[in-house]
Amino acid sequence: MKRKFRGCKLLSISLSLFLLASCSNSAIQSANETQPAADSSGSIKSSKVIKVTNDMITYDTDDNYTLWKNQNPTYVKLNGATATLTGPGAEVQENKVTIATAGTYVISGKMNDGQIIVDSKDKGTVRLVLNGAEINSSNSAPVYIKNADKAVLSLEEGTDNTLNDGKNYTLDDTANKEPDSAVFSKSNLTINGTGKLTVNANYNDGISSKDDLKIIGGSISINSKDDAIVGKDMVLVKDGSITVKAGGDGIKSTNDTDEKKGFIVIQGGTFNLTTQTDGIQAETSMLITNGNINILSGGGSANGTKKSGDDRKAPGRWENNTETESTETETPSAKGLKAESYIDIAGGTFKLDTSDDAIHSSNSATVSDGDITIASGDDGIHADSNIDIKNGKINITKSYEGIESMVLTIADGEINITSDDDGININGGNDGSAGTGGPGGGGQPEEAGVPGEPGQAGGPGQPGQGPDAVSANSMLYINGGNISVNASGDGLDSNGSVVMTNGKVFVSGPTSNNNGAIDYNGTFKISGGLLIAAGSSGMAQAPSEESTQYSINMNFPNLQEAGTIVHLQDSKGNTVATYAPEKEYQSVVISSPLLKKDSSYSLYTGGSLTGGVYKAGTKLIDFKATGSVTWLDENGVTTQKSFGPGGGRGFGHDGGFKGPDKQQNSSSK
Repeated sequence: MKRKFRGCKLLSISLSLFLLASCSNSAIQSANETQPAADSSGSIKSSKVIKVTNDMITYDTDDNYTLWKNQNPTYVKLNGATATLTGPGAEVQENKVTIATAGTYVISGKMNDGQIIVDSKDKGTVRLVLNGAEINSSNSAPVYIKNADKAVLSLEEGTDNTLNDGKNYTLDDTANKEPDSAVFSKSNLTINGTGKLTVNANYNDGISSKDDLKIIGGSISINSKDDAIVGKDMVLVKDGSITVKAGGDGIKSTNDTDEKKGFIVIQGGTFNLTTQTDGIQAETSMLITNGNINILSGGGSANGTKKSGDDRKAPGRWENNTETESTETETPSAKGLKAESYIDIAGGTFKLDTSDDAIHSSNSATVSDGDITIASGDDGIHADSNIDIKNGKINITKSYEGIESMVLTIADGEINITSDDDGININGGNDGSAGTGGPGGGGQPEEAGVPGEPGQAGGPGQPGQGPDAVSANSMLYINGGNISVNASGDGLDSNGSVVMTNGKVFVSGPTSNNNGAIDYNGTFKISGGLLIAAGSSGMAQAPSEESTQYSINMNFPNLQEAGTIVHLQDSKGNTVATYAPEKEYQSVVISSPLLKKDSSYSLYTGGSLTGGVYKAGTKLIDFKATGSVTWLDENGVTTQKSFGPGGGRGFGHDGGFKGPDKQQNSSSK
């Protein structure tokens, strides 16, 4: 049971007495203290946050490109069906060139159907310089690094190099099904240089290493049947241009038995990844500090799983007090950035268009910088445990739910969210719906002066759950930043509580009455910052009475047309807020440091705003802010009615908005 709407646009906010200062608040860290444990397969399944540390990111001297002409190289000239050698260390047997010793080998020419095989037991690096080479192999990896202390693939400046394999392989190691990629290395592999490499992997993967894989430079284009780039222990990209069209993942690490391995680090480069499944997937953790990253996964957001209401990946549905099994079918993971333990985004520019979550961690995620644009068929940013947003720009233009986690802490940054369901959802862990509610949810608001009816059995996370649905571990902390939410479902939705100390939050909530611009099951304590939320009135909530900063909740007798300005000013004519929703609305919540106890204010509707100057429309009411939350309707100050059993907030007014306990202030309509 969810809803549809259009966004609410802020026209003007004047806060002459309000200085927003950034501050931070530590999120709950208990999940980070547990130790990893292996499942029956030996894989690490841990709630411990495993982060990439500086000692994990190392470079050797030979990782960087160097001039090779003064290194006494061996020249390998490919001649169609065979090759000729100039220099020691290798041998040719028909269509196979086998390199047996460490050193530098410069490869040029074309091989119609053959291989370059590295089988060196020497200590030292085998360096293959692709100097205008085309290698075709119908039944195995064109470049097969079987044994080496370390291998380096150098792409010579100004050259085009191509590797093509066939659809079927004759395996060298049948037990491990190897090799399985066009460039296959059992050793650490580094790719450097500034030349071009095109890999057409028709059998399986494009480039893979059973150990570390480092990309220092080059222009690399991969078209792969399955994954494009795979490093078991780690993938580290320092620079280069990488273009991928993959039937599987774009870039991935696979070590799931060692918590200090299986990670991905991106420090620079340009990425254009088109994938059927995940764009970049780390088995443990991911660190991105720079780069230009464009990902289209699973056909993009237009190909997302169609959902309505609470049709989430939850284990069951509540119907007539009976839990029934969900019929939702499993679909392949097609996320943008994905990690099992931790995602750390500290810089870079991102454009993520994904059918699944755009950014997904099975534990925690941090955004401390970067410019991120997201269009998602599911969540924009999801973490099962914690999300910390410290800075940067996040623009979620399309999503089912915008940001979802058990604990979300926003310290700073610019965040814009558009969602088909909830904008911010707290307690959606394990990629499920907000909350785990059962019988007792889903009640209706009080109407026509009649107390609310007992709630019917509600779906997971439905508004109107009983008090037992509150999760003490679910928290939304807003300590700074500029946040704009445009949600067809709840704007800010917490199955636990909300704490706001600073920042600016603008919520354009739903138009349907079974959702609210603000929805929380615990408390919403606000002590600083600016909050404005517009939407439907049926489930409207304001910050809690325990708040130290004052708020108002205005409920209109009728739907207000889209674009109708709401203007709040004090008794001296100083503006508190002026804004115009872009869709119809019936409830507005404003919380500001400019709202003071026992001070007088006027609320206007209509009018116009030109050059930041408001031209008065119709004065709706005059009122005094008498409590931490002042509830208003067109007649003046009223008292908030409580939830009906299992139901939503109601005002019990005749015809919708006439009720008891009126304080008849002077009003002008």
